[in-house]
Amino acid sequence: MLDDRSRGIVELRAAGHTLGEAGARFGLTRERARQIIDQLRRDLATMADVATPTWRVVAREAGDGPAVRREDLALALGTPDHVVLELLLTGAGLRAPRTWAGPLRGWWTTQPEALDQRLRELIDRAPLRGDSLVEEARAVGIPVYIGLAEILGDPRSRLVRDGAGHWVRRNARGRDSAYLYLLETGRPRPAKELVEPMGVASVAAAREALRRDNRFTQVRPHSTWALSEWSHLRITSHGSAVEALVAVVTKCGPIAQGALFAQVTQVYPVSLWRLKQCLLSDQIGRTPDGLIDLIARGAQPIEEPEPPRPDSMAVHGDVLGARIPVDPDLLRGSGVRVHAWLTWRLGLRRAPTRRSFVTAGGQEPLIVTRGAGFAQVSSLRRDAMELGVVEGCVLVVVLDLAQETARVRHGCVEGECRATRVDRG
Repeated sequence: MLDDRSRGIVELRAAGHTLGEAGARFGLTRERARQIIDQLRRDLATMADVATPTWRVVAREAGDGPAVRREDLALALGTPDHVVLELLLTGAGLRAPRTWAGPLRGWWTTQPEALDQRLRELIDRAPLRGDSLVEEARAVGIPVYIGLAEILGDPRSRLVRDGAGHWVRRNARGRDSAYLYLLETGRPRPAKELVEPMGVASVAAAREALRRDNRFTQVRPHSTWALSEWSHLRITSHGSAVEALVAVVTKCGPIAQGALFAQVTQVYPVSLWRLKQCLLSDQIGRTPDGLIDLIARGAQPIEEPEPPRPDSMAVHGDVLGARIPVDPDLLRGSGVRVHAWLTWRLGLRRAPTRRSFVTAGGQEPLIVTRGAGFAQVSSLRRDAMELGVVEGCVLVVVLDLAQETARVRHGCVEGECRATRVDRG
C-alpha cells in the first residue's frame, strides 16, 4: 500500500512542504498529491478499525497535552513506521503544536494552540535568569524536552537572550536586563552603571527608560535606581532637597535653622552645604526673629552676596560675553555649566529661574537656567557643529540683555586653532 512515491509524498508533507512542492517532486499536481494522501489515510484508518477499534481514543488520550513526542505516540499505538503513524495521527484529529516559530514538527497534540498559550504564560514571567528557564517552563506546563531554547532562539520569538545570558522580552529588553542586574546586585545602583547591561547609548536614555517602568524607583538624594519591590529601602517622596525643606517648613511653621535641618535630613538625607543652598530658594525666607519660614507667610528672602565676576565673563553695557571651553559633554549635547555669577547678572536669583534668548535663523532659543551653585546654558552642540569646533576649542556666548538675543562665536585665538572660523547669527 505504501510504495516509494506515496511514502515520499507523506514524508515531504510531514517535513512542512506544501502539497504542490510534494507533488512536483514526483511529477504530480497538487491535487493529485492531496488525493494520494487522503486515500492512504482512509485505507489505513479502515485497517486500524479492524485491528484495534479503539485506536482513535488511544491516540487522542496519548496526545492530550500541549506537545507530545512522536515516539511516545508510536509506543501507545504500537506503530513504529513513522509514515503510517503520521497518517493515523492526522486521521485521529491530532495536529502539530503551533508556536511563533511555526508548527513544531515531530510533536503532536489534540490542542494545537495549547503550547502557544503556555509560551505566552512563560513570557508573562519574564525576565528570566538563564539558569531558571527550565524550571519556569515546567511551572507553566511546557514539556522540558521540546527544545525550548531553539523555539526561543527563533527570530520571531518574543523572548531574547541579553548580554548576560538571561531571557528578556524583546520589546523591553533594556529594562528587563536592568531589573535582573539590580536583582543580582541587591542594592541601588547609579544610572551610569546600568547603561551597559541595558544596551542603551547614554545615561540619559537609561534614566528615561527606567522612569517609564513602575518596577523601578529613583532613590534620592543620591539619584540611584532601585526596584520598587524593595520595601526595606527608605525612599523619600520628595523630588529634591528644596521640596523636602519646604514641606517641613510648611508643616512646622517658623522654625530655627538647626531644628529645620535636623528634620529635613530625617526624610531626605543630604549634606549641610546642600541644605544651606536650599535656604536661597525663592520660597524660603527669614522672619524678624531669625526663624526660617515661607516667603508666602511674610518671611523675607535670604540673600547671598553676589560672587566676584570670573575672568571667563565680560560685561559691556547691556552685552555680556562668556567664554566656554569645548569638551566631550558639550559636543554630546549636554547642558553647559558656567559660573554662578551669571545667575545674579541675569536676574535669576529669584523667580523666574530661567531666561530665554532669541537666536538667529529660527533655531531653538538659548536658555540660561539657575542651578544649585551654578548657572546652566542650554545645549551648544548645534553651534559647535556649525562652527566646526573640536574638543579643546573655545566658544564665546554673547548675550544682548536689552534685545534678549544670543550669538555663539568661535573664540579660539587666531592662528592657534585648526577649526574653521564661522559665526552664528
